[in-house]
Amino acid sequence: MIVKPDRNIALEMVRATEAAAMAASKWMGRGDKEGVDGAAVNAMRFMLNTVHMEGIVVIGEGEKDEAPMLFNGERLGFGNDPKIDIAVDPIDGTRLAANGLPNAVSVVAFADRGSMFDPKHIFYMEKIATGPGAAKAIDINAPISENIKSVAKALGKRPDDVTVVALDRPRHEKLIQEIRDTHARLRLIMDGDVAGALATCKPNTGIDLLVGIGGSPEAVITACAIKCVGGNMQCKLWPRNEEEVKKCEEEGMDLNKVLKLNDLVSSDNVYFAATGVTDGDWLDGVKYLGDTIQTSSLVMRSRSGTIRYITAEHQLKKLQRLGGPEY
Repeated sequence: MIVKPDRNIALEMVRATEAAAMAASKWMGRGDKEGVDGAAVNAMRFMLNTVHMEGIVVIGEGEKDEAPMLFNGERLGFGNDPKIDIAVDPIDGTRLAANGLPNAVSVVAFADRGSMFDPKHIFYMEKIATGPGAAKAIDINAPISENIKSVAKALGKRPDDVTVVALDRPRHEKLIQEIRDTHARLRLIMDGDVAGALATCKPNTGIDLLVGIGGSPEAVITACAIKCVGGNMQCKLWPRNEEEVKKCEEEGMDLNKVLKLNDLVSSDNVYFAATGVTDGDWLDGVKYLGDTIQTSSLVMRSRSGTIRYITAEHQLKKLQRLGGPEY
């Protein structure tokens, strides 16, 4: 059956990530995480409210990061169709941007209403993610050594040629040692596990596998992106304390359940957009070229399988006349 193309709002999404990246990049290297995040949040919110949609933020950042806007349940857009679930991370890697380090990006994902997983009070998940070449090779319940062997076999590599990325956190001390015991290559990152997971999906980044415990909002956003490119991701809820465990029991949330890609985002019509704030594996950062600002973005859609790379030049004086965010 031939399905006629329907409306693609991808370019409207990328306007929001461009705005957030440009606003945040003015704070790059100043050491002020709150300044970076506040500028990105305000710019993204402003632009998303110009989109013809009835959007509800399912994955926001207000409660976790004490951000002023883009909270869970917030409504965005003009209030007309299409009805959309929204997942936002105005800056994935706020500390990276604040310190002028690589791989800070602004990201947003859209999906059909009711299709995104709501982690509720659970702010962290255990994760494993890989690209299309090893999509069938991962198992979050298996030891990391077995996952490395399986991914190596799927990619036609030796296990010690596999490169694993993980957040550099005390909670990963045992995991890091287990990875090193396999003699696999390990890349530790300070922040930005959305970018880390996406790196597994792009050829020539040298990253094959992401593992470890990271933010649950970022897990849902990452699932949207991976669904667009054909990789795979599995997660499990990771409560931080007994209070969160008890609340899970009260709400019937199964801590042993493996959340697969379709559990994290069930729709087959998913959009994902990202714009680089600082230079990274996927995207270049914001560049200031005198009278213009240059941004590097990508936008993807799962239904069509299309991946667009967009390099844009923004006329600073004209942007300022339009009002809205400060760049």
